[in-house]
Amino acid sequence: MGHFVSERQTLLQSITNTIADYREGEIPKPTAAHVDRWLNQFAAPVQLPILREMAHVLGKTYISKAKVETFLKTVITSKKLAGDDCCAFWKNVHFLNIQRGGNSQRDMLDMFSGVLKGTCNLTIAQCGRTPEAFVYLDDVLFTGNRIRTDLSAWIRSDAPPTVKLHVITMGLHSGGQYYASTQIAQAAKAAGKTVNITWWRSVEIEDRKNSTDTSDVLRPTVIPADPPTQAYVQGLRYPPVLRKPGNVGAQQFFSSEGGRSLLEQEFLKTGVHIRSICPHLNAYMRPLGNMVLETPGFGSMFVTFRNCPNNTPLALWAGNPWYPLFARKTN
Repeated sequence: MGHFVSERQTLLQSITNTIADYREGEIPKPTAAHVDRWLNQFAAPVQLPILREMAHVLGKTYISKAKVETFLKTVITSKKLAGDDCCAFWKNVHFLNIQRGGNSQRDMLDMFSGVLKGTCNLTIAQCGRTPEAFVYLDDVLFTGNRIRTDLSAWIRSDAPPTVKLHVITMGLHSGGQYYASTQIAQAAKAAGKTVNITWWRSVEIEDRKNSTDTSDVLRPTVIPADPPTQAYVQGLRYPPVLRKPGNVGAQQFFSSEGGRSLLEQEFLKTGVHIRSICPHLNAYMRPLGNMVLETPGFGSMFVTFRNCPNNTPLALWAGNPWYPLFARKTN
């Protein structure tokens, strides 16, 4: 008989291949055994179903270095953004390096500079001596808080009186974009400056409260019967907006309603459990991901090769005594 490889082994290997470059050079390369160790923390009956859905979701939401480089090449040569002579356009752009928390902007700028060198024989340092436009570059926009803080401070201080600004991210959550653009507009008004923003992204992730039923993020349809989870949710200031089942979201990150609902239920329960065993988590670190508003959590499933955002479920990244799938580098 030929060697029989179980479905579990195949799926563990599939996830391992998808996330192969996660924090490459900083932590050990992911192995099937690593993914399995993470999976074994869940109840036996849900392990294979979780694995199936995670293999599907991460195939769509994990952003590898190669994906970022492809995206940046597309951005640099985009006619819609850079016109017919893209190299002339970028030569007159000033790239903002103003992020206060974390290194994602700096890392993205380095990658952009490398791709720009290959395309136009220009580095970012050679661009924008007499800027016609400004660029704020980052990997993924989640709640919009960071970009709001960075850009509001820049508008108050260094920004010229009239600015053309391009915000470029690979992924963008619509609720976060709405929040950030409203706040940035207020900052501009207060500073008496005119700021025209154009947003560019590869994928838009629906997370607005009024679009809960068609969202692309984890939003439970019911609160699990598990007593600690019931207690956690009752302790929130407002009852959460529950999702009406039957829609996997426009981006189809989830394979089916069943697969989606399973992750929502299990990650919510597990996140509540993690909160009770990990002493160092603050109140904003909700079971389904970091969020200031009192909800079960932000619920994004986007992870980049650089780091795992804290807006994803605690089950993915919390550490000690929980074993994380994505060990997170904190800012």
